Amino acid sequence: MNMAKIFKWGLRALLLVALIVAGVAIWKRDSITRLLAVNSLFDESRIVNNFSNFDELFFNTPLELPAGQPSALPANPMEMPDISAWVEERAVTGLVVLKDGALVHESYYLGTADTDLRISWSVAKSFLSALMGIVLEAGDIASIDDPVTKYAPSLTGSAYDGASIRNVLNMASGVEFDEDYLDFNSDINKMGRVLALGGSMDEFAAGLTGKIREPGVAWQYVSIDTHILGMVIRGATGRSIPDLMVEKLLAPLGLEADPYYVTDGSGVAFVLGGLNLRTRDYARLGQLFLQNGRWNGEQLVPESWVAASTVSSAPGLPDDVGYGFQWWMPTDLDEGEYFARGVYGQYIYISPRSNVVIALNSADRGFSETGTNAQNIRMFRKIAAQVSAAE
Repeated sequence: MNMAKIFKWGLRALLLVALIVAGVAIWKRDSITRLLAVNSLFDESRIVNNFSNFDELFFNTPLELPAGQPSALPANPMEMPDISAWVEERAVTGLVVLKDGALVHESYYLGTADTDLRISWSVAKSFLSALMGIVLEAGDIASIDDPVTKYAPSLTGSAYDGASIRNVLNMASGVEFDEDYLDFNSDINKMGRVLALGGSMDEFAAGLTGKIREPGVAWQYVSIDTHILGMVIRGATGRSIPDLMVEKLLAPLGLEADPYYVTDGSGVAFVLGGLNLRTRDYARLGQLFLQNGRWNGEQLVPESWVAASTVSSAPGLPDDVGYGFQWWMPTDLDEGEYFARGVYGQYIYISPRSNVVIALNSADRGFSETGTNAQNIRMFRKIAAQVSAAE
């Protein structure tokens, strides 16, 4: 074969390879887009916009609420302490303050608006905890001391085999899971890539086999524990989390706008951090808990569950952490205060003593720095004290 023919056939082969690569790129375009989104979610130039537009980046499912007026948050503006330096330092995007159920302050920053559906991150865990209490009260789950495998049998043989629902609620599953957001190869980032590429979160969870200790011995924050709670609820009820969440909690709560969940490729809700709501609607959950689970004359979440969830009950806690059933407590307790908390500065803070609820959304890339959480709690207390004194 002469050189001209070799060149001709080589050119054809290269063209064929190029066509195959182009075809795969088109076929996998959405997956590639989501994977790139995962790798740039927290870039300084993109984080604020990304946190308001997760529906453009990942699989998601809307939580369609029935038509009707949202529940009232009567306005009663009050003077706030100077928060300007804190807002800038912590990259705050939305702040809502309720006092006695009235809206006393609301502000938005960094180009965000009151209509933005902001990503919850781990604040979503506290929503799922509320749903667990509702399902337990309904009798679909017999006891939180039941093994998780009773309701999620696909976990048999996994690292969760032998753990109870209580263990998982307390983040005391004993499962080995690296939660380092800054390590590309950590378990939490591997999970993120599963989500982005349309994999199955159930399969990812069932594939975990490592344990660092027996369940129920000591607290260790493991985000995938919350997915296990979702598996348990789905297995016990035969229903999806979005359907249950709308019917049992969000529709009766009277949200302003249809939220949505980020999902995996199978349509399973990313319950450990994928709920997206308006900031005022995050505050509504806080007000519900401040009112011991009661809303407009209806007991949405059992009062006993609210009480059990929001006191520190996890075993083997370090001195600087208080943790209940997917809710946090400061260690220097101020008469029962507690909060939901998500990475990058998401909070629902509840102060029963002051009758104050604070919902915060942020894009705080310094959220993990030592002292940041304490700084935020100090500011919440300062706000609560000032609006209480203004009465």
